[in-house]
Amino acid sequence: MERSVGQPDQQKHLGKKKEVDDKSQDGKLQAGQGSTDEVLKDQKVMAGEAFDRRNIWEPSVYYALGKESFHFAGHDISIRESMDTYGALIWPGAIALCQFLENNQQQVSLMDKAVLEIGAGTGLLSIVASLLGAWVTATDLPDILSNLTFNLLRNTKSRSLYTPQVAALTWGQDLGRDFPSSSYHYDYVLAADVVYHHDFLEELLETMRHFCQPGSRTTLLWANKIRFQSDLRFTERFKSIFNTTLLAEFPEQEVSIYKATAKE
Repeated sequence: MERSVGQPDQQKHLGKKKEVDDKSQDGKLQAGQGSTDEVLKDQKVMAGEAFDRRNIWEPSVYYALGKESFHFAGHDISIRESMDTYGALIWPGAIALCQFLENNQQQVSLMDKAVLEIGAGTGLLSIVASLLGAWVTATDLPDILSNLTFNLLRNTKSRSLYTPQVAALTWGQDLGRDFPSSSYHYDYVLAADVVYHHDFLEELLETMRHFCQPGSRTTLLWANKIRFQSDLRFTERFKSIFNTTLLAEFPEQEVSIYKATAKE
């Protein structure tokens, strides 16, 4: 198994955020295909969920002043959140996948595995993967990385077998340059609640395909809450591209966890 993903000298391969054209391109999956009223309604759903979900999920211990605490893999985890961006909040898919990984270590063992998380956000999932013995690289947009790094380091120092790495990754941008398949191989790619109201679903699929190519033996674990019709359309495209198995469902939270590998 290649270990180049965690070597410090490879951290120079950080993705750079680029300006993205907001206009739709032919053939792209678009989250905002409905009317303006529908778009605003969807955005209100996401904003309201940011507050309401904290009263639903266990094992959350408390929430106060932008900090939420959890207990996974035998450790208390303290996460600093921000209300400024969706990427700095903890969403149900991340918590569900953390629970699944902790409770199903024989089925999905992360010990000594190279793991990449895309759309890592606050870092909760990457932290739990690190505590379960994985060699983790957590990625997100450049403006998310400061809080992500803070949470990773405070919760894994002197606890995890490997020091987790952080890298910038903009979906669909410079993947071959910054994460060439010849140098970057991962046993698992983790993605939690990366499908919601945004216009970059096709870029997300492209990113998933890049890291889970035929013959790579990379397994993708994707957890998501279904909120909008665009989520269902994405799921159908996802299933058409990957060999997909439904690992778990959380009906009350409308979260599903899929295991996927590239079709030959």
